[in-house]
Amino acid sequence: MPLQDDRTADDRPSPDALLESAERETRGRLKIFLGAAPGVGKTYEMLMDGRARRADGTDVVIGVVETHGRLETEALLDGFEIVPRFKLHYRGHDLEEMDLDAIIARRPHLVLVDELAHSNVEGSRHPKRYLDVEELLDRGIDVYTTLNIQHVESLNDVVARITRIRVRETVPDSIIDRADDIEIIDLTPDDLIKRLHEGKVYLPKTATRATANYFSPGNLTALRELALRRTAQRVDDQLVSHMQAHAIAGPWEAGDRVLVCIDEQPRSAALVRYARRQADRLRAPWAAIHVETARSVALAETDKDRVADHLRLAEQLGGEAVTIPGQEVARDILRYAKANNFTHVVVGTPHKGRWRELFEGSASHDLIRWAGDISVHVISGSERTPAPTRTVRTAVPNGTFPVRPYLVSTVYVAGALAMSVLLDRFLDVRNLALVLLMAVLASAITYGLWPALYACIASAFVFNFFFLEPRYTLTIRDPESVIALVFFLIVAVTASNLAARLHRQAAAARKRARMTDDLYQFSRKLAGTGTLDDVLWATAYQIASMLRLRVVILMPESDTLAVKVGYPPDDTLVDADIAAARWAWDHEQPAGRGAYTLPGAKRLYMPLRTGRTPVGVIGLDNDKPGPLLTPEEQRLFDALADQAAIAIERIQLVADVERARLAAEADRLRTALLSSISHDLKTPLAGILGAAGTLNDYAPSLPETDRTELVSTIIEESERLHRFIGNLLDMTRLESGATQPNASLHFPGDIVGSALRRASRMLSRHRVDVALPSDLPMLKVDAVLFEQVVFNLLDNAAKYAPPASTIAIQGWRDGGHVLLRVVDEGPGIPPDDLERVFDSFYRVRKTDHVPAGTGLGLSICRGFVEAMGGTITAANRTDRPGAVFTIRLPIPSQTDSVKGPS
Repeated sequence: MPLQDDRTADDRPSPDALLESAERETRGRLKIFLGAAPGVGKTYEMLMDGRARRADGTDVVIGVVETHGRLETEALLDGFEIVPRFKLHYRGHDLEEMDLDAIIARRPHLVLVDELAHSNVEGSRHPKRYLDVEELLDRGIDVYTTLNIQHVESLNDVVARITRIRVRETVPDSIIDRADDIEIIDLTPDDLIKRLHEGKVYLPKTATRATANYFSPGNLTALRELALRRTAQRVDDQLVSHMQAHAIAGPWEAGDRVLVCIDEQPRSAALVRYARRQADRLRAPWAAIHVETARSVALAETDKDRVADHLRLAEQLGGEAVTIPGQEVARDILRYAKANNFTHVVVGTPHKGRWRELFEGSASHDLIRWAGDISVHVISGSERTPAPTRTVRTAVPNGTFPVRPYLVSTVYVAGALAMSVLLDRFLDVRNLALVLLMAVLASAITYGLWPALYACIASAFVFNFFFLEPRYTLTIRDPESVIALVFFLIVAVTASNLAARLHRQAAAARKRARMTDDLYQFSRKLAGTGTLDDVLWATAYQIASMLRLRVVILMPESDTLAVKVGYPPDDTLVDADIAAARWAWDHEQPAGRGAYTLPGAKRLYMPLRTGRTPVGVIGLDNDKPGPLLTPEEQRLFDALADQAAIAIERIQLVADVERARLAAEADRLRTALLSSISHDLKTPLAGILGAAGTLNDYAPSLPETDRTELVSTIIEESERLHRFIGNLLDMTRLESGATQPNASLHFPGDIVGSALRRASRMLSRHRVDVALPSDLPMLKVDAVLFEQVVFNLLDNAAKYAPPASTIAIQGWRDGGHVLLRVVDEGPGIPPDDLERVFDSFYRVRKTDHVPAGTGLGLSICRGFVEAMGGTITAANRTDRPGAVFTIRLPIPSQTDSVKGPS
């Protein structure tokens, strides 16, 4: 019967789950096509599903779809209404973005939005496309969208460690948790790599580089598992929400979930480790739960420390730590397990004696008796687990006797006495006992057990002295009065215990809620930080404000520990403090004030560490003598320090990944440089040596025309070699920051003319068309750098444009800027390479013939132009094949024009 009553009480839907269902009914539905990597076919599947919905009569439009030139994907666009994109001018380019307002005005039933993690162009309503999607959903429009697993914010660090590439465009996990449906688009690594080599994902050259780096079989397998696990987690959450919204008694064994019960017993650590092993075997999520009863408040500090350590151990092993208030441990555990669809409960063997179990009951036996469809694992555990040892002396909580509660209880009794005296004329003496009992209950509710027991004794004395015959004595004449007094005491003690228990539970709940809120706010603050300084400042401020202490944080720097932040600001350390901080770092143990090691230091130094490694040291002090932290404050500090250490480790991992990326980039540049030197610089040297050797050996017998041609070859190849070396030197100056423009006012036509004279030999096989208006304003530029820019652009055009073609140089004024454009009639630039052509050592390879060069000329152009305050962009001609490079430079102000050349 008790179990039946418990189930009846739980046959109610969860208010939170009902509220979530109601919110879903008022907004659009979101379906995410999730893939492990680019190229698995997310856009294709989204379009196929969209066509199926359209065939069923649904009003479907395309908001934005990126086909990336894939013919089979482009074919699926036929028949769809495509909402035109709006254009934005950004850094010399006309870029297109999804027209959110047009879609809202059109108000279709379903809109297809590709690439959810896309960052919108500056000037759009929202900075991210997922925010556009959220607005569409809030307006009741259904959305189909695509996403790769590496763009999920919580997995960003994991993906970076796997692939050594930091993904910059991410979406918050909340967008996945908000999704009504998630469809995994899956391909095996071998099939995806085959698609790469077939050119169905990237261009062949890009595909080869991607296969060697990001798209390795190991990376793809790991990303595939991440995608499957994240989807399974979302499906599991949806199942729990469905069960809670429909008051379905769990568990539904759609997937295993493990819950381990912990308390202050030493064996709980072994139970946590067993639960972790069991969860690994089942490949299931798991959690550790502690039920905080009225008895928990009265636990010894050592037992409280042990409970906190067990919860922390669960978190360190990857589980969720849960603390809930309750009265009946077994019922509360089962209620939580059923509400959250746990299929396995791990509990320790009973530790109470048989007689104690008869009177107090056994949580283990009750769990087995009432578990129903939940599997209960009863584990012996290890009783040899030692109690947490403190290496820091803790401060004794304020031990002064609290006089106020007893004074107020005395006032309550006095008030009840006064009221009883007034009512004595009209009521029987037994009714007056109820008035005095109110004073006992008031004391219990206000101040707890001991003031209530004091009120019990005082009320019994008052009841006997003032109202039991003979009055005003402690003698009791009537046997019935003795019985009345005894029962009054029994009722008063029982009522005061019950009321005091409720008081303790309420006080514990308020305290836990306040602490949980503080920790939650701290975790949110840490989650929003992006730099190490922000994390350290947030940590120092939070610990100082919550524990009312002065805080310094030290971290390793070279071979020493350096103060990174202090709150209030303080970076002075005496020798004793330096020694204590160093010892705490080296041994990962507290040192300094209040510790058993180097107690003469001014501060107490506590190590900041994660499960992987120590990350720093925190120093604490205040103006009061003696130990700094009470046991409760020590547990709070541990929780704050754990969160801070994880945040610091996250920042450091990001920095490690970035350093690894830079190292890989440096290796790539070094390889490209060596390749350039071995090939592109060796080619002109071979021509020079060949021509010079021929002249040296056969000069007398050669005709004059041949000698002239050989000398010309030597001069041309020497100039080419000079240009290559000059480009390398210019790039070195740019990367070192040594390029500082010596700007003065110059007419653009003069600089272009000088560059044309330098490039006359290179341009001898081309027609050059110069169209520069004579009224172009003067520009404030470095003439040497600007001439080099124009020369490099002419050199690039001469390399790729066919002989006898035209190379045009055009200039005009556009508002407050002057635009200079170099146009050729070559093959043009692949659309995907329009921005990459400005990368160092990057060269477009479209044909079998690859002109000689280092791939540095355009990179140097951008560096020089930006150093002079301008921009340079690449595009393709619209009237015929050919590349267009446009330089945009600001016209100097009137003040600069008056000043003249500097």
